[in-house]
Amino acid sequence: MDFKLTEEHLMIKEAARDFAKNELLPGVIERDEKQEFPKEQVKKMGELGFLGMMASPEYGGGGMDTVAYVLAMEEISKIDASASVVMSVNNSLVCWGLDTYGNEEQKKKFLSKLTTGESIGAFCLSEPEAGSDATSQRTTAIDKGDHYLLNGTKNWITNGSTADFYIVIAQTDVEKKHRGINAFIIEKGWKGFDIGPKEQKLGIRGSDTHSLMFNDVKVPKENRIGEDGFGFKFAMKTLSGGRIGIAAQALGIAAGAYELAKEYSKVRKAFGTEIMNHQAIAFKLADMHTSIEAARHLVMKAACDKDNGENYDLSGAMAKLFASKTAMDVTIEAVQVHGGNGYVKEYHVERLMRDAKITQIYEGTSEIQKIVISRSILKD
Repeated sequence: MDFKLTEEHLMIKEAARDFAKNELLPGVIERDEKQEFPKEQVKKMGELGFLGMMASPEYGGGGMDTVAYVLAMEEISKIDASASVVMSVNNSLVCWGLDTYGNEEQKKKFLSKLTTGESIGAFCLSEPEAGSDATSQRTTAIDKGDHYLLNGTKNWITNGSTADFYIVIAQTDVEKKHRGINAFIIEKGWKGFDIGPKEQKLGIRGSDTHSLMFNDVKVPKENRIGEDGFGFKFAMKTLSGGRIGIAAQALGIAAGAYELAKEYSKVRKAFGTEIMNHQAIAFKLADMHTSIEAARHLVMKAACDKDNGENYDLSGAMAKLFASKTAMDVTIEAVQVHGGNGYVKEYHVERLMRDAKITQIYEGTSEIQKIVISRSILKD
């Protein structure tokens, strides 16, 4: 498959790289230490069009393809995965979901603000007992005639306290099981909607992660996305696209760590020569580069499948599975190449190693990706 990039693709990639180096790199270590949300940087991402890349231009989006999106995600993730996960959720789960399945009124009211960064979105599926299993939702939205009454808890929600709009997956009719699930747009500040404390995380510490509690929250009927019972399909399709974004994030984390390790190997000396001249280090770099290139091809394949209107459930799951493992493996080796300095914050690779682990967990763990893959390859 030919993954030749267009001139527009190259321009987007370069713009994302420049933004990451000029806007995200300064202060990235301090934001990680303080668990500080990159508020100003995210605002600039919105102004530059990085928060609504695939959405329709009619609603302020960039109208770009998935390839452009993953190229930008990779470059942003090389520097700051906390910023790129905001970009991922807003693009893949919120804006794409609304642009694809929302009605005209919802697009005008919500999407037009999300694409520009005027507002930030959150996707609320995970629960304390259900995780990312959309079929086991305990959160309920009971039909009360002119509105729904929402009750339940969602956890591990990215942009938990910084979002303005929340897409919440809830069970409307338990008897119908997955056919009784709906997706709703919830606005911050509604009565009965409370935000829990910020989670203390190993990695992506600048990301804003909270649990959300809903206690008799009144949701207008017009805030339901799609027809009654559409919520399960909505969640599955948005998660499939979300996996491509997370695969691109994992790829970026791995590529960023590799680039740092390669440059370090050219200046660090041991036993009278630069360590890149030692076979032990050179072989590590060769393995890292090979794994990254393989991951990049899987990510691009998934992006192309989505852009070509083909089923991308399998390719997206494979991309996420392999890219997230690559991120973990490469960042560990990058720390090793740096030796003792790799354990020190100022060299960045220890942060990238901590950030890498989450890519094996969110949007479905590696084990869930294997379930998706195995079901796909064994169904025929």
